[in-house]
Amino acid sequence: MGKNSIGVFDSGFGGLTVFKSIISELPDYDYIYFGDNARAPYGDHSYDTVYNYTLECVEWLFSRGCSLVILACNTASAKALRSIQQKVLPVKYPDRRVLGVIRPTAEVINQYTKRNKVGVFGTRGTVKSASYQIEINKLFPEIEVVQQSCPMWVPLIENNEHLGAGADYFVKLYLEKLLSKSHEIDCILLACTHYPLIVPKIQAYLPEGITLLSQAEIVSASLKDYLNRHPEIEQQLNKQGRQQFFTSGDASVFNTLASVFYGRTVVSERVKV
Repeated sequence: MGKNSIGVFDSGFGGLTVFKSIISELPDYDYIYFGDNARAPYGDHSYDTVYNYTLECVEWLFSRGCSLVILACNTASAKALRSIQQKVLPVKYPDRRVLGVIRPTAEVINQYTKRNKVGVFGTRGTVKSASYQIEINKLFPEIEVVQQSCPMWVPLIENNEHLGAGADYFVKLYLEKLLSKSHEIDCILLACTHYPLIVPKIQAYLPEGITLLSQAEIVSASLKDYLNRHPEIEQQLNKQGRQQFFTSGDASVFNTLASVFYGRTVVSERVKV
């Protein structure tokens, strides 16, 4: 397998929430999922480090025959996507494409806010990059974007502590911090693919009248639209409904946690990037 698959990349497990939605929306294609778990999380790394790690993983997926790669990782999309698209692909891989999760979300965010006040929960890296503010304001300058980093959420989720009582403290903490910045917020975007796993916790403390928005369905719908608009890419893709999983970390650990994110049993292979 490998030739002309769709590659889905994340620094760890979170991208599996996006991958699950993509499979539901577009089940016929061949897919390779790669999690760079050995070097995760990306959220606190510098721009250069995230760029280098992301490029290495994208090139690995290219080497496996992926002609289209989705960065199902907000940090990688914020810190690496534009440079890869503008500087690397035209020179080295003119027939390959790399897409992210930020632009598709920005394109539809206006549908979810009536007051033009949007809150964003993300990693430190995503928040510091201001990528959502930049992309949303390009399209909708009237929308005010208010951000809050949530550095404890990913560790809680990846250590399977997100359903316990200890997680409630940090859910309330970050929600109160965000809402204290603006009382007009009527839509909160979960700008990290891990965060859907704590949606029930967030909703338990969320005031009425605020929409909680996850990215998975937005990204999968955007990918479907992209393939419809780019038949030259779509026609290169194999359609045998096969899926492979790879990790740079421990495969047994990956399989256990990946099954939580993906909602079904995952069998992966460990590789070196």
